[in-house]
Amino acid sequence: MRSTGSTSRRTLARCHALSRIMQKALGVKAHYVIEVISENFDRLSDEEKTKTIMHELLHIPKSMGGGFRYHDYVCSRNVDELYKQYKRNLNN
Repeated sequence: MRSTGSTSRRTLARCHALSRIMQKALGVKAHYVIEVISENFDRLSDEEKTKTIMHELLHIPKSMGGGFRYHDYVCSRNVDELYKQYKRNLNN
């Protein structure tokens, strides 16, 4: 999702999840939404946009149960490694 009108200066994107209680109440599995803050995200280079999306995707655990991975896992080192893998795959 793309949002506009944010007054946030440093936030580029956010990851949102449907909480476990809402999943149960609605009878649905977990859903995740990545929101990009247009005013900040659009200024980035294509490489930084890709890394930002990767950063947000890394917050989603493999179980996709509605929880989040924290910044002890979602860090620059892991994003950079994932980006290197992505670039290698593009060139193959």
